[in-house]
Amino acid sequence: MADIFDVIADGTRREILQLLLRRSSETDTGTSVSQIVAALGVSQPTVSKHLKVLREAELVSVREEGQHRFYSLSPEPLEQVDDWLVPFFVEEGDFEDVAAQLEPVQLPEPAARAAEAVGRAAASAKNVVQSALKRLGA
Repeated sequence: MADIFDVIADGTRREILQLLLRRSSETDTGTSVSQIVAALGVSQPTVSKHLKVLREAELVSVREEGQHRFYSLSPEPLEQVDDWLVPFFVEEGDFEDVAAQLEPVQLPEPAARAAEAVGRAAASAKNVVQSALKRLGA
């Protein structure tokens, strides 16, 4: 799978994502390729090429209906971008201030296991990003 930052670096792909985001509140059925072509004013082959990249990055899902394809936004992969950006907008002390104000909560066992799994996944992702940044010399 392509790096999410490479995928969203292209302006046409960002326009497609924004269009799908706007249309997602209007309809649950998805947006056809012809609707995307008309809205963006670019050729059908160009839109199809970009939709393929977005599909491979799992940023869009497709529903086939006969010969027509209807695309919907799948924003979950963008969480990687959000996770990477957050430290640039949040002061380090802010996390401690918020944590100090929170009351301890006892989670039910299934929720505690899920939270632990999420925490491990987040730590693993952090390590992957830090390793990648070190390899890039950042």
